[in-house]
Amino acid sequence: MCVSQLSPSRDLRELPKTQLHLHLTGAMRPATLIELAGRYGVTVPPPLPGAAGTWAAFQDRYDASRAVLRTAADVGRVIAEAASDDAADGCGWLEIQVDPTSYLPVFGSLEAALEAVLAGAAAAPIPVGVLVASSWQRSPAHAVTLARLAARYAGAGVVGFGLSNDERGASVADFTPAFKLAREAGLLAAPHSGFYTPATHVQECVELLGAARIGHGTSAATDPAVVELLASRGVALEICPTSYPPFGVHELSTIPVKTFLAAGVPVAVSTDDPLLFGVGLAGQYEILRDFLGLTDEDLAAVAVGGVQASAAPAEVRTRLVAEVAAWLATGSQ
Repeated sequence: MCVSQLSPSRDLRELPKTQLHLHLTGAMRPATLIELAGRYGVTVPPPLPGAAGTWAAFQDRYDASRAVLRTAADVGRVIAEAASDDAADGCGWLEIQVDPTSYLPVFGSLEAALEAVLAGAAAAPIPVGVLVASSWQRSPAHAVTLARLAARYAGAGVVGFGLSNDERGASVADFTPAFKLAREAGLLAAPHSGFYTPATHVQECVELLGAARIGHGTSAATDPAVVELLASRGVALEICPTSYPPFGVHELSTIPVKTFLAAGVPVAVSTDDPLLFGVGLAGQYEILRDFLGLTDEDLAAVAVGGVQASAAPAEVRTRLVAEVAAWLATGSQ
């Protein structure tokens, strides 16, 4: 009898896990958004509708929310609260993504913006690494600027470099210099891909950018050769279940997690922007169980995949893997 049959309704907050795909603004608690918006006289954006339809609808709400972060204290508060929420959901290692360009008008320099995030990460209640992300919609030259910035802070809290935002219309090859700089600094490469773009885009991110992780990447499931590439290189996919239905990318029941697990592709489940999508880290795991039929063994494999794909220190990874094993063993007793 499988573990899931023995304990179909285990509290998944007790499963040790990581959070590898969380954007700074999208990590904000709704109550914090309302409080800061009132303080600064900013209009609170309306909730994201059930079917936003366009990326622009999402981006407008995201930008409006970001406008309430005005000080280093605001940034630190968001990170501390996000880390606390994730810790309550069983998270032992958090990586938070930030594009310092977005906060340049407030902080005056890219360095000051990044240092505010790093200070918040250092003070968080669980270990937090910072991933600097440029945008697919900005120039490759700007990505080089941010890669150089990230490289300067490698070993001082910055653990990775990525590209976020809508990946359509950009040439993957053009971003090769930025990722080369980041990888040479020892940073993990983690671009977004395969959300709107086809499997070939995911393939190019692996082969040209040296991606060790892909943000989303679900379109890879349509091409067995790309799935095999991901599996053979151990490239993890950062799957964020509640991010897909609003844009018509997937229904919850069609997210191809089982396809990836069966092929040996590491899967790391994350929340992306819980401020807008409304579901925390444990809730994302519940979706895998309730909509996709993952067993406890499957969920443990996902949790371990996230740990192993993370930039956490070796001792943290070792401890979390052992804790996942203990969680699984407890369910079989």
